[in-house]
Amino acid sequence: MDDFVRNKLSEWGLSKLIETFKDEEINEDHFYNLEDEEIKELIPRVGSRKTFKRQFKLLKVLPSTSEANDTSNMDMDPREESSQCQAPSVKRKRPNSAAEKSIMKEVNDIMKDVKAKLQNEEETELNDFLQNKISDLETRKRMLVGVFGKTGAGKSSLINAIVGETNLLPSGSVCACTSVMFKVEANNDNKKYEAEIEFIKKEDWKEELWFYKNLLDDDDNDAREKMTALYREDWESKSVEELMDKKYFKEIPEFLSSDKKTLKCQSAEELREKIVKYISASNKEDDGVRQYWPLVECVTARLPNKELLQHVTLVDLPGNGDRNKSRDNMWKKMVESCSTVWIVADINRAVAEKEAWEILQNASSLMGNGGECQRIHFICTKSDDVGVQSGADVRDLVLKRNKAAKRQVNKEFKKQCPKCSEQFSFEVFTVSCKEFHSSVHLKPDDTEIHKLRAVLQSLNNNHSEALNYVSGACGILSLIQGTRCREVDDSKMQACSDLEEKMQHELEVLQKAIHEIYTTFEQCLTEGVEESQNSCEGQMKSMLDAKKKGSGFHRTLKFAVKNHGVFKAKNGRKKNINMTLSSKLTGSIDEEFRMTFPNEDKNGPFKGAIDSFSLDTERMINTYKDVDLQLRFLKTEEDKLKTKLKKIIREDKKTVYSSLTATIEDNMQKCYTDAAKITGVGSMENMRRTIMNHVHDQKDTMFQMVKDNMLEQLNKMRGKILKNLEETLMESIERSLWTDDCSFPDVSGELAMVETFYNQLKANPNPN
Repeated sequence: MDDFVRNKLSEWGLSKLIETFKDEEINEDHFYNLEDEEIKELIPRVGSRKTFKRQFKLLKVLPSTSEANDTSNMDMDPREESSQCQAPSVKRKRPNSAAEKSIMKEVNDIMKDVKAKLQNEEETELNDFLQNKISDLETRKRMLVGVFGKTGAGKSSLINAIVGETNLLPSGSVCACTSVMFKVEANNDNKKYEAEIEFIKKEDWKEELWFYKNLLDDDDNDAREKMTALYREDWESKSVEELMDKKYFKEIPEFLSSDKKTLKCQSAEELREKIVKYISASNKEDDGVRQYWPLVECVTARLPNKELLQHVTLVDLPGNGDRNKSRDNMWKKMVESCSTVWIVADINRAVAEKEAWEILQNASSLMGNGGECQRIHFICTKSDDVGVQSGADVRDLVLKRNKAAKRQVNKEFKKQCPKCSEQFSFEVFTVSCKEFHSSVHLKPDDTEIHKLRAVLQSLNNNHSEALNYVSGACGILSLIQGTRCREVDDSKMQACSDLEEKMQHELEVLQKAIHEIYTTFEQCLTEGVEESQNSCEGQMKSMLDAKKKGSGFHRTLKFAVKNHGVFKAKNGRKKNINMTLSSKLTGSIDEEFRMTFPNEDKNGPFKGAIDSFSLDTERMINTYKDVDLQLRFLKTEEDKLKTKLKKIIREDKKTVYSSLTATIEDNMQKCYTDAAKITGVGSMENMRRTIMNHVHDQKDTMFQMVKDNMLEQLNKMRGKILKNLEETLMESIERSLWTDDCSFPDVSGELAMVETFYNQLKANPNPN
């Protein structure tokens, strides 16, 4: 036995094991190569063994605390520094994603043990407070990546290649006419391939049937395909009531009972066979198989052993929303929640692909000011498709075309979406899923599947969340240790008084900053109201001019008033009367809104006012050394609260922004209802006049109402922020400085260990 082993056991509070290790002649090299069974034999007692294994794992995964703070030793052979009791001869690196995951698990286990200890103590308000704080540490959000692209663009093959399942989705599986959202994520519960199918409400389907039976356009092939998929030829001859008969839904009783359907399989192939009728139209003409995708809102596939998707969900999205209200709302919610959006197009048609650019233009407000998207990636598929060439020439042709495609798509993006370039980062990728699997003509790095996987990995390994989690745990342990056997004295009272005074000052500063922003929005909206009042009738006249729209416009207008103002124009583009009416208002605030509520993490909301809020606890630690642990807790609580508030603001700002169009839709609903009742000779002109008259009569109040509603939403947000800050921090101050509990367990060992983890994470802000 050498000094290294003796020192480590003493450092870990396991001095009683020194003789055992000495008898077994365990030196430093033996120490680092101990296996689980050997540890069990050496340390029969469960408590001591658990402590040893935790510290042992920490020693092997991470450098010491001092090394974490001294990066000059990062690449040194630790055995050359034996006096510092370093780890074996491996070059030390800052924690990578695997080490970060290990840290999270270790800290999670520590906090579970601490919570269990607290549960065995006397029930007090402080005890409950601490247990709740530990529970709050465990939340983590999934990052959503939205995938858009028309049928034949290679979406399915791309998703298969990304997740490493060649047989999950058949090529071209998701039909362009469906509105089914398809999500792919990791199965963190078991080793099965699972699918969860969510159906639309049967009441909504009945309403949709009425539309198709009464307002179906002769050239609406999408709707005809949907009806035929479910009912075959029955739909043309039967009434709506007959089509709702339960005989059509024998295989899916969950649809009738409004439940989700769950499928469990052993392989991706088996799952594909079972879900295909819920997500896509059959390629067979007369196979007689009933398909259920017209009734499906969303399908979620969960795959086992997918580290890349642990905290990331891929969402295959239709290009537009749907006339079904619940399905359309879900589509909007998904688009709003995507942090990254992939636009997929065949490389041969990428620049000329109208649908791809229309998706960006139509959804940009939902992704930007109305959402949380930060990155748009344009993915050119089938990059190896260069015709019949000799082997050596193929690679050169592919690489040249890839380079040209990237240049052209970047140029087109600036032309088609000039405002998007200010709000989102934009990058073009060129991929060949076929070459990714076979590498016949290209080298592995020539197809950028690996780069897209790296994008997902960076989202999956959220370093800031890991750092916040460990920091929060450190703060809670500091408070537990700091409250043990300490009486409330003058030092604590003065610290508490200083903190309360500082908090009130900071709240006033924040309130002033938010009020200035509120005033700016008020001015912008006032201009938007005036513009809207002056232009709305002209907008409606142009939009509802039947002479310019053609002979089929009567049916289109009838559809629009039944569908809350939304319809498809003759060119196939989605039109929304409500969005047209709100366009001047949204335009008046767009730039200010983007600066106030940016999607990127580097700039905080309200122009940095939340980030600037501070109790200045780090300075106070030097003044009030007797309560330094409590002040450290308050610092982590402040940081955690600001992170929480940013998430709340990110969600609430979506409601604020969407309120502009939503308020107009509510106001227009009466005229839509009245217009929908109109029938007979001249009905089209009467419907058109009903809408025009309503806009004329309401314009003086409707747009002012939109302004007032948005300002009210902003006021609610302001109140929520200030109340949350004051109440949460006040409770934390009182619990940490006015309460003592001698019965709390000693957590000094756990605190030291978590501090080591924290120092390691903090030393490397970008571990990937």
